Amino acid sequence: MLLAIDTSTSWISLALYDGNFVRYEVTWQTRHHHTIELAPAVEDLFTRTGTTAADLTGVAVAIGPGSFTSLRIGLAAAKGLALALNIPLLGVPSLDIVALAQPVDERPLVAVLSAGRTRLAYAEYRLEGNQWQQVSEPAVIDPKDLVKTINEPTLVAGELSESSRAIIGRRWKNAILASPAQSMRRASYLAEIAWKRLTAGLTDDPYHLAPIYLSTTNHLIPD
Repeated sequence: MLLAIDTSTSWISLALYDGNFVRYEVTWQTRHHHTIELAPAVEDLFTRTGTTAADLTGVAVAIGPGSFTSLRIGLAAAKGLALALNIPLLGVPSLDIVALAQPVDERPLVAVLSAGRTRLAYAEYRLEGNQWQQVSEPAVIDPKDLVKTINEPTLVAGELSESSRAIIGRRWKNAILASPAQSMRRASYLAEIAWKRLTAGLTDDPYHLAPIYLSTTNHLIPD
């Protein structure tokens, strides 16, 4: 079984996945309490599913972009489990998780998440072989500037505040906004991406796996 951990932003998501079923999933918003809330939530996952850490055959973790502190907490937890249990570790870009949740479409997709100070981390995806493939490097942008880059009918999905949703929604002829429910990052999608990599033997070195940090200079998203 695979444990999936996403702490990219103020939203945390956990899932337990066995390749056939999502055995458990929970997603909630924390107020900078990742350190306090993550470990008890993982223990609750094991209690509710009647499993233990010894049942895990892999650990997946979202590696960003996202908040410096929250990413570091999730990655540390995933690395700790992988090393302690001697099981594979798989890092998955956070925007890929958003993209996988969207129905396939011939129109381009812009996946976003909160980058603090009203800004957004984003990347563009296009359909290749019936799957969303990232075609631009992740970057940080203001919603008003993001709107200027949308010059054709484009799907926009991900973590958007009320104000960001309103700004992007004004470009209604070209910006097709996913619903809030469809835009939420869910660890079950992280688990599905990681499971395919796990079965293909494409795992990461826990000593070298690093998060993706961005800023306006592509270095850091502050908390």
